[in-house]
Amino acid sequence: MTTLQRPRFEPLQCDSSQKALCNGWTPLLSCVAGFPIEIFEIAISQLIHHPEYNSTLILRSEVISDTTANLPESLPTFENFQAIRCIHRKLLPRRPGRDPALEQYCTLYGESTMDITIPDTLVLTPIVEQGLSLPYYHPAVSHLAFRYLASDPPTLRIDVAPLPGTSTDPNARLYRTCLALLETLHRYGWGALTNYKKRVNHDCLVPREPYQDLYLLMRERHKHLVDTWQEVTDPLKHVFEDIGIATYLMLLWKDTFSSDNENNLVDAAEPWKSWPRPPGGFLDIGCGNGLLTHILVSEGYEGYGLDLRARTSWSHYPESTQAALRVLAFDPTADPASNTYFKPGAFIIGNHADELTPWVPVLSTLHKSSGYMSIPCCSWAFDIKYERSSTPTFPIPHEDFADSLNLGGEGSNKSSYSMYRIWLASLSLHCGWEVECETLRIPSTRNWAIIGRRRLTSMPDDEALSNVNAVIRDVKNRGLFKTRKPEGKAGDH
Repeated sequence: MTTLQRPRFEPLQCDSSQKALCNGWTPLLSCVAGFPIEIFEIAISQLIHHPEYNSTLILRSEVISDTTANLPESLPTFENFQAIRCIHRKLLPRRPGRDPALEQYCTLYGESTMDITIPDTLVLTPIVEQGLSLPYYHPAVSHLAFRYLASDPPTLRIDVAPLPGTSTDPNARLYRTCLALLETLHRYGWGALTNYKKRVNHDCLVPREPYQDLYLLMRERHKHLVDTWQEVTDPLKHVFEDIGIATYLMLLWKDTFSSDNENNLVDAAEPWKSWPRPPGGFLDIGCGNGLLTHILVSEGYEGYGLDLRARTSWSHYPESTQAALRVLAFDPTADPASNTYFKPGAFIIGNHADELTPWVPVLSTLHKSSGYMSIPCCSWAFDIKYERSSTPTFPIPHEDFADSLNLGGEGSNKSSYSMYRIWLASLSLHCGWEVECETLRIPSTRNWAIIGRRRLTSMPDDEALSNVNAVIRDVKNRGLFKTRKPEGKAGDH
């Protein structure tokens, strides 16, 4: 069987001999397509619906309308071309306080001398009110076209209608932007041709749009923590990572639980204050610097953060947060009644909880929790480091189980970290939880989360509890587990 070889991206600057779409346009760049024209519409649909992949200044796009009839009269017209579809979209900036949003027509054209049902040109047209300027993230053009030319070999080309005074020199910003766009289209076409499969999938449980919208609000409310950071660790990473996790949890809980707000009173400025939440609050075990607990408490959620020692940050948080942070070295193998913070209905969070990571689904079943989310980092079993060759395993329900976990990587699932996550997922099933997984949108390489929100209908609760008690009994019999002692001034918290 012949293996397709991805063609190299070798862009060429267009010269004056190449015919433009019409007067006022300039052919700028071209490259060999590497895919047939039937793939062109699939490739450009990625450009239309995901502009954020090509600009860090764009959050996403929202489609306002998508029509093949009654197209806007303001669309550009070209000889021997016919407009066949127009997508009216809105570009949303990543920093709305700095950059405005922008509406844009994305129009597909076909050559009227050929089968016009197969488009070979996409024209992007910004919609700008007279007297206003384009936002910085948009190229300085009135139109930009992606073209598929049926030459030998077939060619991709970008033509532009630059604004007055805009340079098209190879060192100019417009040229560099178009170079990146052409490379992206070239890559998308190859991916469509070979049925490219994404390494990981985001937004499996919480949709992208409400997450991004809420994250922008949370970032503005808590970004000041970067300037008041008390730890020696990188504030940019930790602050924005925990803002992302808090945002995700707020939306996950909204979708999972029922609301106690009988009067449906919603504060327009802070609607999450009336959203559904875990009936027993949250419990952030191994909370470290306490930032995630602080953000959730600040936004009106009740719960506790537990850790072996108080961090420098703890005493700098508001009193409401300090009251929710506790120094505690609990023993997961002890009598459940002794772990007073584990209330029925609590939602357990294990955010890079290290040695406590495998205990999260166990404790969630043992204490009748309303659910849990664990973001594993270091690979720990119950009382020793996880070893894929020696750590006892749990039943795997079917041969495609690992593929259902959204593990990413090259797909073989043979790395040590992938094997650990498969082990955690099988443990969760063993504890009676339906397994759901998400690749979180946070600035961390360890951004895979395993979530339990629902009990398995195929496993009675008494069977799950029996499995959990057997795990605890085996740990006790091995005698390797040692409860660590609280560190620092435990009495202060």
